[in-house]
Amino acid sequence: MFSLFRENIRIALNSIKNQSLRTILTVLIIAIGITALVGILSAVAALENTISKDFASMGSNTFNLQRYEFRTQSFGNEERKVNPIISYREVKAFKDNFEYPYTETAISFTGTGSAEIKYENEKTDPEIAVLGVNEYYLENSGLKVEDGREFNVFDIENNNNVAVIGSDFKDGIFKGFDPVNRTISVRGAKFKVIGVLESKGSTFGNNQDLRVFIPIQHARSLFSQPNINYSLSVKVEDKELLDAAMDEAIITFRNIRGLSPKEENNFGLERSDDLINRILSITGALNIAAWIISIITIFGSSIALMNIMLVTVTERTREIGVRKALGAKKNTIATQFFLETLVIGQIGGLLGILLGIGIGYAVATSLDFAFTTPWKAMFWATGITILVAILAGSYPAAKAAKQDPIESLRYE
Repeated sequence: MFSLFRENIRIALNSIKNQSLRTILTVLIIAIGITALVGILSAVAALENTISKDFASMGSNTFNLQRYEFRTQSFGNEERKVNPIISYREVKAFKDNFEYPYTETAISFTGTGSAEIKYENEKTDPEIAVLGVNEYYLENSGLKVEDGREFNVFDIENNNNVAVIGSDFKDGIFKGFDPVNRTISVRGAKFKVIGVLESKGSTFGNNQDLRVFIPIQHARSLFSQPNINYSLSVKVEDKELLDAAMDEAIITFRNIRGLSPKEENNFGLERSDDLINRILSITGALNIAAWIISIITIFGSSIALMNIMLVTVTERTREIGVRKALGAKKNTIATQFFLETLVIGQIGGLLGILLGIGIGYAVATSLDFAFTTPWKAMFWATGITILVAILAGSYPAAKAAKQDPIESLRYE
């Protein structure tokens, strides 16, 4: 039995080899569908890994008060409402008046995204983001200090000339030396580095390791452009108290803005896990798109593969008659043609998987996403190619097995 099966495989491979052009075209058709599926799923998985890595450290017990408000519309669409900027007076009043227990309120703003940082005779490109923060910002944002320490309340209240920097500065202007206790210059102001953050990588081309954090009052004196928008982040120790703390925060900020009970909120409030879920919902839509594209392509490749096998059966009618005259059974003939279909399908699937992984890796690398091997997509692709082979090969194999040996021998 095994020798017969091995002989069928050998005949199937020889047949594929003798029809190389037709086989290559069919393999490419199958590979395109699998490439679309694996490539998109790989890129989406890399995006999800990056998002989860960036936001997981923030936990699900943090919420933000911000200028923008996201509203879900019909059919799952979202609308971004642009509210008035949140001023320093308002964030200061909120911090002073928000007295919900077991909470920490972080205040921050981005002074610039194009600063030039200097250390002795070295200086960076003018692409550094400088943020003014208070003592709770790093903790609320899930940022961890690798070397040195983070800000404390005395640094902020006394407006000390200190800074916390991203990890890329180590190999940048500091040339591998420990930056802690060294002095950098930001727009001519001197700051002693007290801490270096753990690496966070890049998200959507935004390098999070090229940032400098300084006390908020120092930042306000250096960056005094009008209409600066501030951000508030509140962390609750007990997740069970999160909803109650959010309600209290809404009431507090409405009072600060002098809103009447009939007026809608003119500010946004968002939980950290809501942000993750909103972004992941986008990746879910991309997953669906990947399946639709691949299913359409694979459906077309199934038809193409079936037609090729039907043509093959017709061309080899005389061979089928000879084999049957020599005693080959129907199952043997059917198995031979079915194996040919299966081999072509698996070659196309393997090629599609390799190309898909390559595309996913290229996309992840170019966008600085955390790429991982898409095992789930690979298993799906393998299963789909087997299914395609079964669907496309069953009918031609059955047709070959039913050939009348006498009529087949007469075929020219």
